[in-house]
Amino acid sequence: MAADRLKILAISGSARQASTNAAMLHVFQQMAPSGIVMDLLPPVNLLPVFSPDTEGENTPPEIEALLAAIDESDGLIFASPEYVRAIPGGLKNLIDWLVSRDAIIDKPIAIAHASHRGDDMLDSLRTVLATVSASFSSEIFVRFALMAKTPDEISQILRQPENSAKIEAFLSAFKAHCVSISNSR
Repeated sequence: MAADRLKILAISGSARQASTNAAMLHVFQQMAPSGIVMDLLPPVNLLPVFSPDTEGENTPPEIEALLAAIDESDGLIFASPEYVRAIPGGLKNLIDWLVSRDAIIDKPIAIAHASHRGDDMLDSLRTVLATVSASFSSEIFVRFALMAKTPDEISQILRQPENSAKIEAFLSAFKAHCVSISNSR
């Protein structure tokens, strides 16, 4: 981690082209305070399906790129819809690729949520992320009711003063968490 900047990789669990979660993360990226740089991972549905047979020397290039992006980041922010009260398949597939790798083991992680519902998925995602990373923080969390909104509406809603303050507080708390983890190594 550079002393003056934090590099965050934001991951949307949605495969939709007009994803609410991706739109929310895009606004976070635009509103990130000084000292925080956010990159958005390409849609999770572009990743090949995980199989232990395609690990090691058989690892697909898309997964090598994913691992490099995670390795180069100082922390990860996940945002995901709930599908049938569970983690969407594309996001679960991404996490499956990471389970046997070192890239995520001690990576600071937080969750943002773009819906007023989805608590079953959030509980499951928290369990999974706490399992794969010793530095997952369930306390650093932000939620907005954005379902069925267009990306433009999401941007307008999130730029309202009370919501932009929540975003800034969330990102600042996550930055402090990442710095704390980095300093303890």
